[in-house]
Amino acid sequence: MAKMAGADHMMASDYDDARLISRVLYLYYVEELTQSEVAQQLGLSTPKVNRLLQQARRQKMVEITIRTPFQYLFDLESRLQNIFNIREAVVIPRMAENAVTMVHSLGRAGANYLLEHLHDGDVIAIGGGTTVHAVVEAVNPNRTYNVDVVPVVGGVQGRVTTDVNYLAALLAERLGGKAYQLHTPAFVETSAHRAALLEMAPIKEILDIARRANICLLGIGGVDPETSRFVQFTALSESEMNQIMTTYCGVGEVVAIVYDITGKPCAPDYANRVVGLTIQELERIPFRIGVAGTAIKALPVYGALRGGFFHTIITDEAAAQGVLEIFEREFRRAGNGVQATG
Repeated sequence: MAKMAGADHMMASDYDDARLISRVLYLYYVEELTQSEVAQQLGLSTPKVNRLLQQARRQKMVEITIRTPFQYLFDLESRLQNIFNIREAVVIPRMAENAVTMVHSLGRAGANYLLEHLHDGDVIAIGGGTTVHAVVEAVNPNRTYNVDVVPVVGGVQGRVTTDVNYLAALLAERLGGKAYQLHTPAFVETSAHRAALLEMAPIKEILDIARRANICLLGIGGVDPETSRFVQFTALSESEMNQIMTTYCGVGEVVAIVYDITGKPCAPDYANRVVGLTIQELERIPFRIGVAGTAIKALPVYGALRGGFFHTIITDEAAAQGVLEIFEREFRRAGNGVQATG
């Protein structure tokens, strides 16, 4: 009988404890009283209420569900991070207005992210393009930074606002830092021309500074002849662009280096004509940020993530969803054999 009495006492004690915790949880989470108010109402000390709340969490009596208007975007970010093993993903909502609005919004997101991670003494390597231009335009720091800004690739004829030398100068001006200029075309006619340029002391000096960068900010381009900026600054013909897509299976480019859907550099005949850092040299930069958006960039972004080109990707909802759809398709096609690299 003594044994039975002990068991009954334990059950009663457990019930009393559970009931007390339940009352604490109700007052704290439902009635929204403070811990001191809960303690006063139940005749407990505030530390005792705090301990009971912690005990409830440990025993999984409390299940917290977070609901925010943009939780679906945060879920996309988490999936991108987990699948591609990247440090961070930033996904902005789909813009109903137009592509210009989206680019500006992407620029603001990229600028905020850059400023959050910037320190005095940093060397920022930068690429060119419309999206990178939007990031630079949106940079509005509340103090100056002692930083260097250097191009990772040569300049491009055409719109000056998307040229890498212009963007390096503008970013340095906005940050209060120092800019370097790489006075060479991004794309030359032959690999021999490229080799000769890389031996020139002024060009070698600037690229050596870029190799010492600890932050890199780059756009991600496509290779479709009808939509790609790659066509504009390389002056490649439509037949050459089609060869990049069909013969070499190219899906995107980063600083004019073309890669396939698995992120492996391809089209070496064209890569050997690019005056700038190689993919291998870019990969030695400790913190690489990629910025690109819209549904048509989903495939280029996917290839870049598969290749592990970036630690952080800043994109929009349409591109993020497209990337995940491609991943699911490739994953099924390979019989669960597709593995992302980071």
